[in-house]
Amino acid sequence: MTDARDTLPRESLSPLAARLDRVCARHGYDLPAAADAIDAAVSGDGGLFDPSTSSTELAAAAEARLAAPTPPSRPALVFGDGRAVLYTDGSSQGNPGPAGAGAVVCDGDGNPLVRLGRPVGSHAGNNTAEYAALGLGLAELLARGDPAPAVVEVRIDSRTVIDDVWGHREASVGGVERYRRQIAAFLAEIPTHRYRHLESADPNPADALATVGADLAALGP
Repeated sequence: MTDARDTLPRESLSPLAARLDRVCARHGYDLPAAADAIDAAVSGDGGLFDPSTSSTELAAAAEARLAAPTPPSRPALVFGDGRAVLYTDGSSQGNPGPAGAGAVVCDGDGNPLVRLGRPVGSHAGNNTAEYAALGLGLAELLARGDPAPAVVEVRIDSRTVIDDVWGHREASVGGVERYRRQIAAFLAEIPTHRYRHLESADPNPADALATVGADLAALGP
């Protein structure tokens, strides 16, 4: 069975950012785990966002991680009561610009289980990043849920995505059709799903992950 995370849409990235995205994918988009793996592969005291680490060193570290044995499969996500909470957020530096997606999968009581993030594109808009974030989180629920939760509450601040996905009013923004189709397919596998709109003052743990994803997308060449 194809892992839902293997079919996530991708925008254009620099060669370095594309390598880093592949490392993230090898770690199931567990962003803290992927960042730690890259940092461990950088020689000396540098790291992913250390100013002293060159693009060449980061590219070599990414290639070393990609050539290493595939990391062990991460434990299944167990939702004891069949409920899950999913926080999602997208970020674009410049809108359009370097963009990233973040998602935090929680149990039914809102306790974090896994933190996800990825670079989306080197020149993508915020709406694209928001769709990518929702797809990223839903793919994780379906790939690692044992079984996938029967009830999912998505906590999201994007009215554009909410109106499109749950309001059945097609978004006016272009370029998100493949994200929309995939999200619809993912949600079709979840018996009950709903959203909670997050106001700007509401905490969203996915925000920082999306920002890191955008920082990855900005790296190059």
